[in-house]
Amino acid sequence: MSLLSAEFVEHGYNNRAACPDHPLWFERWAAESEAVRKRYDARLDLRYGAAPRQALDIFAAAQPRGSLLFIHGGYWRALDKSQHSFVAGPLIRRGVSVAVMNYDLCPAVGIPDIVEECRQAVVWLARHGADYGMPMESLVVAGHSAGGHLVAMLFATDWARYGLTQHVLAAGVAISGVFDLEPLVQVSFNTDLRLDMATARAVSPVHMSPALTAPLLLVVGARETSEFVRQTRLLWDAWPACRPAGASAPLVVPEKHHFSILSDLGNPMSELSKAIGTLFPAWFSDLCRGPPG
Repeated sequence: MSLLSAEFVEHGYNNRAACPDHPLWFERWAAESEAVRKRYDARLDLRYGAAPRQALDIFAAAQPRGSLLFIHGGYWRALDKSQHSFVAGPLIRRGVSVAVMNYDLCPAVGIPDIVEECRQAVVWLARHGADYGMPMESLVVAGHSAGGHLVAMLFATDWARYGLTQHVLAAGVAISGVFDLEPLVQVSFNTDLRLDMATARAVSPVHMSPALTAPLLLVVGARETSEFVRQTRLLWDAWPACRPAGASAPLVVPEKHHFSILSDLGNPMSELSKAIGTLFPAWFSDLCRGPPG
């Protein structure tokens, strides 16, 4: 049970209040995403399930060497894949095919339902991704905010139940994630999430064991609220088997808050992209060298 006061929790988890410039970042993501969709060949709205929002967009590299599935944030109740196409640009140029997925949102569904939809997306990619230019020998899952939580839940999944091996995921990147959901029972927007303590604990990765030992890069902005920094350190402490080789702590990105940090994923020269480059040298090794000649 959370011992934090409701006032403290609201302050620690209301990112839009903590970052008054968030509308500018949403506008930037949308504009950059539209530019990526115009520039690159994209297969949009591919269905991976029967629910209303179970669709994903695939941006295939010309000669793909790996694949990445991106899961957007929005506290499981907002935002859309169309606002996040921008993450694909630098990766496509380095031979990485990218899928950006949607999922149904609270309160129409619950967080356990969203977790299951993400699993279904991985299963769909494992079966059909190669048909769309996504090699599945090296699938990385990455997510921001609620998407970071969903990445961790995929790491805690018994993939044998879905007819897949535990090697289906090569690595993960969880940016500004929430990994202990019990404090969210007290937030004002729990009217949408509909969490009680039992459900919150049941979908909290910190109370689970990872089902695979692939490297999981945990990232948080230095200017995020103390709760988001704490959340990242919680999972770092809980899952030592998933720490990337050579890492002694989560990646704390200087001068970045909850929204500005995500734009670093669209910048091949950012500290975040360079960290991904060192984490996955087999196919990201030249990501941090700048634009190809």
